[in-house]
Amino acid sequence: MRDFLNHAIYGWYPYLCLTVFVVGSILRFDYDQYSWRSGSSQLLRRRQLIWGSNFFHVGILIIFVGHLVGLLTPIWIFDWLGIGHGFKQALAIVVGGVAGLMCLVGIALLTHRRLFDPRIRRNSSFGDIFILLLLFAQLLLGLATIPVSFSHLDGGEMVKFMTWAQGILTLQPGVSALIADVNPVFKLHLFLGMTIFLVFPFTRLVHIWSAPVWYLGRRGYQVVRSRGGARGPAVQPSTVAARPAQWPKPGGIRQ
Repeated sequence: MRDFLNHAIYGWYPYLCLTVFVVGSILRFDYDQYSWRSGSSQLLRRRQLIWGSNFFHVGILIIFVGHLVGLLTPIWIFDWLGIGHGFKQALAIVVGGVAGLMCLVGIALLTHRRLFDPRIRRNSSFGDIFILLLLFAQLLLGLATIPVSFSHLDGGEMVKFMTWAQGILTLQPGVSALIADVNPVFKLHLFLGMTIFLVFPFTRLVHIWSAPVWYLGRRGYQVVRSRGGARGPAVQPSTVAARPAQWPKPGGIRQ
């Protein structure tokens, strides 16, 4: 039973998460572009937002690049460059620890702001709070792996994770057995990491994909409300361009 659960979580679950991550992101961008945003609340507690956002984003970018390079770079490249597994393990502890603490400060400020300011809390969706707490938990687990890593500074455990991650992407069967006996904190960290990929298309995290150039191809829209809140007919941009004098009456929506 234990082997089956390990294979299901670390052998099958990664493919489910990656499939939903890729397909879900494409479908959301194709069918729901106007929700493709970070949902800014910058007018409230602006200073706390700036400090928290800067610390969080700098830290998370370093952590993401470190995981990407560390896990997916073929082992033979490190061997060819003369980079030992022990040195790589020590570098991951130092850089990951500093970036993790920076990210922890940032996400703590963002979480406090999101949960304890009544106005921001009222304007926050379930998804906003859920993904923030999920990232918070994942960050704490990542920091918790650092003390455990001191017990295997030879880098042997890191090689297992590298082989597992690269085996998943290259469709190698049975790679889940490589991490069957690693410390539970690592396994939980991997599970939450995969779960973030699973929920990614359904949360505000999709704004990660966005660059300013994407907005050049998106049609703008303007919402016009009357005092009574009534809505009028929608007018397409092509119609407005052809007949600029025929604007919708108050209460209408022009796209």
